[in-house]
Amino acid sequence: MTEILFVLFAFVAVGGAIGVVISRTPVASLLFMVTTLAAVGGIYILFEAHFLAAIQVLVYAGAIMVLFLFVIMLLNLGHDYRADLKFGLWSLMALVVSGLTAGILASGFVSLDDNGIRPGGAGVAAELDAALIEKGAAGMIAEPLFTDYVVAFELVGLLLLVAIVAAVVLAKPRT
Repeated sequence: MTEILFVLFAFVAVGGAIGVVISRTPVASLLFMVTTLAAVGGIYILFEAHFLAAIQVLVYAGAIMVLFLFVIMLLNLGHDYRADLKFGLWSLMALVVSGLTAGILASGFVSLDDNGIRPGGAGVAAELDAALIEKGAAGMIAEPLFTDYVVAFELVGLLLLVAIVAAVVLAKPRT
């Protein structure tokens, strides 16, 4: 059953991502992105990463997508009916993305041993399991986020704040 749900969530995520790219209106593209992020949250649940699933749905699919929707509505971007790209460029882009995806997937299978396991993978998995039992899922994520990557975390928050202020300034009527 888990494999069937994984394939279902994967198809929804990939379909939503394709919908984001080929959608003609920003609002429809945003709704496809929410669908994609919710499907990724479902995949996290299947991997028993419940904290990541909750963050994915609450923060990304919830808060940030609502923020983007308000920015789109403030800037009145929902009524642009021009095609952004020509059909030939879409075909070229699809070919490049397919090739890159195939290359990434192929590189994942190159360094496997006879049992289909990456060398040293079992030892790393055992260490991660021990740390997960000791700290819990939230602790495993929170410790490096608020110690090693605290500057990057704060910069992302600052970047989002600058984007909101810029959207409001651009949408403000000039008098």
